[in-house]
Amino acid sequence: MKLCVGSVGSLQNEWALTSAKISHASAAPEEIILKHFSKFVAAAALTIGLSSAASADMTLKLAGVVPVEHYGNTLLDQIKGDIEAANVGLNVTVFPAAQLGGGEELFEAAARGNVDLVHAVVYAHSDPVLEINSLPYLVSSWDEAEKVYLNKGSAFNKIFAERLDGLGLKLLANAPEGFIGVVATGVPANANNTGDKDMNIRVWSSRVIKATVESIGFNATTMNWGEIFPAIQAGTVDGAICCTAQLAYSAFATSDVGKAFIPYNAVVENTTYYASGKTWEKLNADQKTIVQAAFDKAATDYAAWGRNNEAQYLTKLAESGYDVVEISNEDRAAIADKVRADVWPQIAEIVGKDVIDALMADK
Repeated sequence: MKLCVGSVGSLQNEWALTSAKISHASAAPEEIILKHFSKFVAAAALTIGLSSAASADMTLKLAGVVPVEHYGNTLLDQIKGDIEAANVGLNVTVFPAAQLGGGEELFEAAARGNVDLVHAVVYAHSDPVLEINSLPYLVSSWDEAEKVYLNKGSAFNKIFAERLDGLGLKLLANAPEGFIGVVATGVPANANNTGDKDMNIRVWSSRVIKATVESIGFNATTMNWGEIFPAIQAGTVDGAICCTAQLAYSAFATSDVGKAFIPYNAVVENTTYYASGKTWEKLNADQKTIVQAAFDKAATDYAAWGRNNEAQYLTKLAESGYDVVEISNEDRAAIADKVRADVWPQIAEIVGKDVIDALMADK
């Protein structure tokens, strides 16, 4: 607790004057003492209380969901350090590895103001327009990803921020981690184009993703994550769209499941930094500037790590014996054009034609 020295000094002067009055009083000095002492105590308490409130720091809860060993947790610590080092009256307590809940739970907790800052994937369970986070071939290269996800003026970020604001959340930054490809038991037919693949692969529960892989040329079966390994081993499916290169290596290649990885780059594994709207309103201008800068820096670092990490794990997959299919920029662009023509009109029914038009105009 800090005392306002100037105010306390004034109180001391007042008490000295009061003492002088008492010494010259002609009657009832105890009444004068009681009267002035009561005023002195009340004023001192108010001064100390106001000074203490002004000097108190706010502690923010920062929650993440990535596994303990993930680079994302290093960035949570970096964010904490950057905010606290600015000395703007903010402390940060980090809760990594889903200690406060998964992505959907943190989304709700932040909207209620129970968690202040979050790093997680944003799902569309609260607003169908947020399905744009799974929009196939919004981007298909790292240069495009940085232009869209790291640029606050992009149509994607403007729409994303507006929808989060309507849910009581403040978008701080989007941070792409990597592109999702297909793990398969072998290299499919027509792997570099949209011809029939003669393969049935698993998709997660998403109409958009099912339509995407079918447009590329696969047959699709909806299946939970926990069913993939036994289904591939039993031959029920021939693979799955599921994974960044890192996950394909760590979950499949090291378990000797699957033989090939096809980096179609159809969907970005995009993570989001956001704040509780209730918390954001409590921050002053300097605090908002510092918090925003810390998350902008983290998002840039996260994307740079993601680009480098993806290249490393594509190499690791090849070294493990996996066939990693090389798809040229021209072939990927042709695949992307067909998927957008086939699938985006379906998504327009979910998110609105105006949203799709804005995203297309920004390409």
